Amino acid sequence: MLHIPNSDDQTPEWSVQSQLIHNGMERSGFGETAEALYLTSGYVYDSAEQAEARFKGEDDGYIYSRYGNPTVSLFEQRLAALEGTERCVAVSSGMAAMHAALACRLQAGDHLVASKALFGSCLQVITTLLPRYGISYTLVDGTDLAAWESAITKHTKVFFCETPANPTLALVDVAAVGKIAKAAGITFVVDNAFASPVVQRATPLGADVITYSATKHIDGQGRCMGGAVCCSEQFYTDHLQDFVRHTGPSLSPFNAWTLAKALETLDLRVSRMADNALNIAEHLEGHDAIDRVSYPGLQSHPQREIASRQMRNGGTLVAFQVAGGKANAFKVLNALRLIRISNNLGDSKSLVTHPATTTHRVLSEEARWEVGISNNLIRLSVGLEDVGDLKTDLENALRMID
Repeated sequence: MLHIPNSDDQTPEWSVQSQLIHNGMERSGFGETAEALYLTSGYVYDSAEQAEARFKGEDDGYIYSRYGNPTVSLFEQRLAALEGTERCVAVSSGMAAMHAALACRLQAGDHLVASKALFGSCLQVITTLLPRYGISYTLVDGTDLAAWESAITKHTKVFFCETPANPTLALVDVAAVGKIAKAAGITFVVDNAFASPVVQRATPLGADVITYSATKHIDGQGRCMGGAVCCSEQFYTDHLQDFVRHTGPSLSPFNAWTLAKALETLDLRVSRMADNALNIAEHLEGHDAIDRVSYPGLQSHPQREIASRQMRNGGTLVAFQVAGGKANAFKVLNALRLIRISNNLGDSKSLVTHPATTTHRVLSEEARWEVGISNNLIRLSVGLEDVGDLKTDLENALRMID
């Protein structure tokens, strides 16, 4: 099991699972067993001198909850321990994390290289929003290492990818792309939300910055939104700190408390969900009503070797193409009874969506086809239900296809 050194040399190097339950716990004078929830926007000081010291950075106490909050710090410490980074900055949503990680590192005249297979909102940030501020980009086939290298210019500052990709589950070789980025002095940012930190740890593989939509697997129960950026102390100090302090993508203390508690069961939940996902992927593969199944845990996945190197298991998402087009995909979606239609993922409840008309609707049809998002593609986020019930629900729905 992975171990992260504890800052106290007298304390054993507890496993990550233990740290996810105990890290960041600072009990009040009441000695509570559960983590306290600090719903406060501001803080008082013992003296004017102490206030001055806080604002000068000479005192480590809290100033304002836009800058930091004890409950938010609790979540940040636990996720940093799991990811294996020196720092974690929690923000209000996954897209706030993606935008902060990119925008804090880039300025007018800089260039970004990103994989084409990305979540729709990430593509919008890269292709529409950042160019307004003089930041150019090149989109590449993330599976093609030569494409990453050839896209580098003297102005390239950031590589960005999502692996597994939403919704096709294509993979990027993080170690190989990280090596290219490091040789060129480029910051490598990896969106790890689809995998989760218990399935894939991008930092040891060569990523510099890891981003999460904590709304997904980390909360995992459809309750609240949140995001996180995991990075080195240097990246935080040089780029991220001032950006998040002064643009204000603050995470609510209540959401932070919910996410911190959810980390305690993350490994248990995702491991069970991944087992279910593999079972379902194997069941769907070869089905008469299915043209193709994509799941990193299947031997048929074209990048199975990469998955075996960088992922602990195949994850919780399965993508499959039903026979026929959009009409048949909709028939299947509408016939499901246990699995519900939703664009969320990573939930304990199994959820299904049609990416071409939801999460990736803003892309042109040509752009969707280029990354494999066909009109008959369905993305299934597998939950914690009985796997036999899930397969029965899918079988009944697939009978609706002409």
